[in-house]
Amino acid sequence: MKTKALVAIAASLVFCAGMLLPVFGQELKAIQLPEPKLNENKSLAQALKDRKTTRAYALDNLSEQTLSNLLWAAFGINRPDSGRRTAPSAKNWQEIEVYVATTTGMYLYDPKGNALVPIVAGDIRSLTYTQATFKDAPIHLVYVADLEKMGEDEEGSKLVLAGMDTGFVAENVYLYCACEGLNTGFRVTIDKEKLAQALHLRPTQRIMAAQSIGLPKSK
Repeated sequence: MKTKALVAIAASLVFCAGMLLPVFGQELKAIQLPEPKLNENKSLAQALKDRKTTRAYALDNLSEQTLSNLLWAAFGINRPDSGRRTAPSAKNWQEIEVYVATTTGMYLYDPKGNALVPIVAGDIRSLTYTQATFKDAPIHLVYVADLEKMGEDEEGSKLVLAGMDTGFVAENVYLYCACEGLNTGFRVTIDKEKLAQALHLRPTQRIMAAQSIGLPKSK
């Protein structure tokens, strides 16, 4: 009788596991992005005139081509021979990491492979803002500074430099969005503790800011 009972319990556990796996075992796969192709027809002068912060977005997802272009503009590699990037960084530490929150999960941008590396499955975009006006944006970039890459300076100095470098990346995004007719909004109002926990960040990684991107909302 004990043997039959144990077999029944084991069968029940296997069945329950099978029911739960589709919920908790959803696998987030890496995304290989297409080669970046930027619009060369719009002038820098026009982009500067059109640059602005917008807090209204259409719900439509961005194409992988647009996402590739956006991330390359933000902090991609523009000099393959040296690995240097589209935005400057103090002492070329390249300490800013660009995380990408989408409707399906959170990814880390890999500029060398031009790919999105999966971090967390599921829609956690709401953790990237505290203002509801950003909720409709399909893409939210999160800028994370890895202080471990910044030598032996004291933490306060590192955070100042990381803040400057974050601004360079964010401005690249603003100019790209101005060229492509996309809406974008930058912010530092984030529940950084909750978001850091969700991203499983190390103590040396610090969330600096976030930026939303999406198509204009129809009037």
